[in-house]
Amino acid sequence: MEATETLEDFYRNKFNLDASGINNELSHFNVFKMEECYMPGRPPIQYSRRDFYKITLMRGRHLYHYGDKTLEVNGSTLLFFNPNVPYTFERLTEDDGGYFCIFKEAFFSGHIRGNLKDLPMYSPQGKPAYVLTPQQDAAFEQIFKKMVDELSSSYVFKYDLIRNYISEMIHGALKLQPSETLYKHTDANARITAVFTELLERQFPIETPSQQFSLRSAKDFADKLNVHTNHLNRAVKTATGKTTTTHIAERLTTEAIALLKHTSWNISEISYCLGFEEPAHFNHFFKKHTASTPTAFRIAR
Repeated sequence: MEATETLEDFYRNKFNLDASGINNELSHFNVFKMEECYMPGRPPIQYSRRDFYKITLMRGRHLYHYGDKTLEVNGSTLLFFNPNVPYTFERLTEDDGGYFCIFKEAFFSGHIRGNLKDLPMYSPQGKPAYVLTPQQDAAFEQIFKKMVDELSSSYVFKYDLIRNYISEMIHGALKLQPSETLYKHTDANARITAVFTELLERQFPIETPSQQFSLRSAKDFADKLNVHTNHLNRAVKTATGKTTTTHIAERLTTEAIALLKHTSWNISEISYCLGFEEPAHFNHFFKKHTASTPTAFRIAR
């Protein structure tokens, strides 16, 4: 199976550097010009997931595979990558330049309200790609250039400035493509649905074949929430228009697609970690929800 790319792996594979001597603050943040890391003709190293966040200003035509989605983008694009969601990308044109920065959640610890993963672009179900006009491309490039200059400066508070630059990019992206409204949980149905959704998401991502999805049915969740199954089903259906079973099946399907795309685990391993007693049960489930068998899907991707 593919490993999780750590910051140490990143520096070793991209620059042949030993990251153990990098100072603590820098180990949580760095910024690069695209041409510094991606040599023509060199295939990208495949990882299931990373242990750091990433913001990329990418130009040209390319495919990027993010979780269970594959999108083709042509032009200038700003992309936000969550360490818990697997991603890879394929260049379809020559390198047209660009920038990216990497940082760990600890880089923002105590400096922002809430968590990075709660931001719309870093949500597992969020939209991480923002297509830019030439004017917007120039504006975001200027922010990256400021980060490059600041990182090499001797200014004592440079990391505070860099955090501000990252926040500027995040808010600039949100203005370009407003995210869905964050609903306030004003009634009992919304509250119980929010807790159900949190419990469901907490079981993901699946990172090793030995990890197993355990809350598989509406009754499992109802027992965990200490409510009757009928009450949970009614609340979720009222709040979302979908049944509890549908939500669970959709999330399982999303994770199954991601595992088939981004890992080399065999079908039996994926079947086990998603909580199916037999691979045949997983095959039936996957075909029901995607109209393809797991094996056929993996061959065709």
